[in-house]
Amino acid sequence: MSVVAFAPASTANVSVGFDVLGAAMAPVDGTMLGDRVWVGDTDGEFSLTTVGAYAHKLPEDFSQNIVYDCYLAFEKAIFDKGVTSKPLQMTLEKSMPVGSGLGSSATSIVAAFVALNAFYNEPLSQHELMLLMGELEGQISGSLHYDNVAPCHFGGLQLVIDEAGIVSQTLPSFDDWYFVLCYPGINVSTSAARSILPAQYRRQDCLTYGRRLGGFVHACHTHQEPLAAAMLKDVIAEPYRAQLIPGFDAVRDQAAALGALATGISGSGPTVFSVLKDVEQAEKLKSWLGEHFIQNEDGFCHICKIDTQGARVTGTQL
Repeated sequence: MSVVAFAPASTANVSVGFDVLGAAMAPVDGTMLGDRVWVGDTDGEFSLTTVGAYAHKLPEDFSQNIVYDCYLAFEKAIFDKGVTSKPLQMTLEKSMPVGSGLGSSATSIVAAFVALNAFYNEPLSQHELMLLMGELEGQISGSLHYDNVAPCHFGGLQLVIDEAGIVSQTLPSFDDWYFVLCYPGINVSTSAARSILPAQYRRQDCLTYGRRLGGFVHACHTHQEPLAAAMLKDVIAEPYRAQLIPGFDAVRDQAAALGALATGISGSGPTVFSVLKDVEQAEKLKSWLGEHFIQNEDGFCHICKIDTQGARVTGTQL
């Protein structure tokens, strides 16, 4: 038996919701932007191999790979349920750049857990899986937050609750919004992006953050698109993280000139996103970013919409 699971890229924060908003992303051209994990039977010992465009960025020792940690955590979880382990082997197809601001670690973690759960005929509930995903993501980033793993797993635009036994819930989103995502090819580590943030914030910034987040959630539920777009402004992270992304101000200006509703930093960066309603303008921005923002051959740009599927089993072969 074998199974393959895919987990999509995600943009965390979505400007207005630091650590509590995240959206799964799907390129409109059909590109599978995310990671895949294969799990199969074996007659020998456990093994984990890595393939894909960014496999060379991962540790050579598989015991240092987060997918191996996922395997160990999953085995413990099913042991606690009385499920007998099977000899298996795994392969991670690493198609997401590390430190890109697109939930790279989350895609590996979510794909691994979804594949393992399918391989074992779903012994863990979706809630149990999500708790494990958050725990493993916390090992990478240094703190527990679900704004990448929740949309990556469930799809859609997720509001992290993390109260009353609820990790996150799906917000209504706007079907005619195009997200132009551009990764310039440089890396910004989540820990470095967090360390640049102040330890304390002014009362006015906290009030503005709460007002805009509340306004955005309300606008989503009441289908007030102009209001939702107006709320997509970040007073928590962007004023500090923008300096880590060369050319960010120029991107914002160019996007605005092309009619963008909003522009922001995806997660910790350096990927940036702009929201547009006109696909032709989105194509023009994508072309401009390719010429003026992407810095090397590792960079890329995609026009996306929100991926409503989230992680899924896609077959039995990579």
